[in-house]
Amino acid sequence: MSVALIRPLVVRTVAVSDPDDLLARLPDAAPYAWIRHGEGLVGWGEAARAAVPPGPGRFDWARGWLSSLFAGALIEDQVGVPGSGPVAFGSFTFDGDAQGTVLVVPRVVLARRGGRAWLTTIGDSAFDLVTPPREPGRIRYADGSLTAAQWEHRVARAVRRIKDGRLDKVVLARDLTAVAERDIDPRVLLGRLAERYPECYTFSVDGLVGATPELLVRHTGQAVESLVLAGTTARGGGPADDAARGAALYASQKDRHEHACAVASVREALAPLCSALHVPDEPELLVLPNVQHLASRVTGRLSDGASVLDVVAAMHPTAAVGGTPTGAALGVIRELEGMDRAGYAGPVGWIDSRGDGEWGIALRCAYVSGRRARLFAGCGIMAESDPAAELAEAQAKLRVMRYALEG
Repeated sequence: MSVALIRPLVVRTVAVSDPDDLLARLPDAAPYAWIRHGEGLVGWGEAARAAVPPGPGRFDWARGWLSSLFAGALIEDQVGVPGSGPVAFGSFTFDGDAQGTVLVVPRVVLARRGGRAWLTTIGDSAFDLVTPPREPGRIRYADGSLTAAQWEHRVARAVRRIKDGRLDKVVLARDLTAVAERDIDPRVLLGRLAERYPECYTFSVDGLVGATPELLVRHTGQAVESLVLAGTTARGGGPADDAARGAALYASQKDRHEHACAVASVREALAPLCSALHVPDEPELLVLPNVQHLASRVTGRLSDGASVLDVVAAMHPTAAVGGTPTGAALGVIRELEGMDRAGYAGPVGWIDSRGDGEWGIALRCAYVSGRRARLFAGCGIMAESDPAAELAEAQAKLRVMRYALEG
């Protein structure tokens, strides 16, 4: 366990004029971000940091550390909305027993939402110099943990496990390594992702940068919301092809079953926490620039005012990123995937001192360090899955971060 902080935190939040472009205000040193449709939060600097110990109690530990930290803070919050006052950005590893989960309270947070904007500073925070984003130059790619052929073979083995009756679904991920000509500036990636994928949640936390379409939970007071995605097809070559692909996805027995498993896992996780819960009877199509998804928006009202981290703890891992049943799927992932996911497919997002926040599942993302980036994509494997088709789907998902790197 590693903890670094300034204690007590002296926090001040004030209303400011609309910054219009949050990302344009970020310095290049370790930026933090959570942006959708130009709204959200960006931050920089470190007022406090914790490396969360792995294990089954990691979410409780994280909540306890933050509660103690925020309870001892001297807070002047002139705005009083979700995301004002002190805010922690976090990234949890997919595997609860893996090292790498981190919580960081930035020294400076700039936010805009619903026509309002505010600035939070901690201590005597100086504003870092904002330099122009730097292009990474030419990008070279190499296989990650497995080659494409090896990964297809693992998918085929997973299909056999499913047909043997060991489980209904498992999500298998693959990685790709990128090496740039120059150090990779996360602000370049964030800008491209936010512009091209405005429906997604563009994020940056401790080197993990991406744009996820999947909202694990939004927590505002006692209201909670989750956007469940499972079932995917690539975009078509034109309007007619696009519509046909969407219709085929919606009618696909395999994809509808995969989606139903994901929705059921969210329902089972949220039901014990909620006094009211609404789950749609049918999914809708979510159309993104590179793919189409089956999507269901689940909403509820918490019965006991739990923190957003309590909800995240109950929901992770969902069937959308693990499989069904969870225990069997995690066993197959460890057996076949051949890599450490780190924060990929883990919860990523932010929490404020009231327990409000937004957390997504870290999809369509990469770990960035110097000139190197490690890209991730995953696919839900079912009994009807074709390894070549699953590889094509993974490659379509990897195009998100390849675009962010290449432009």
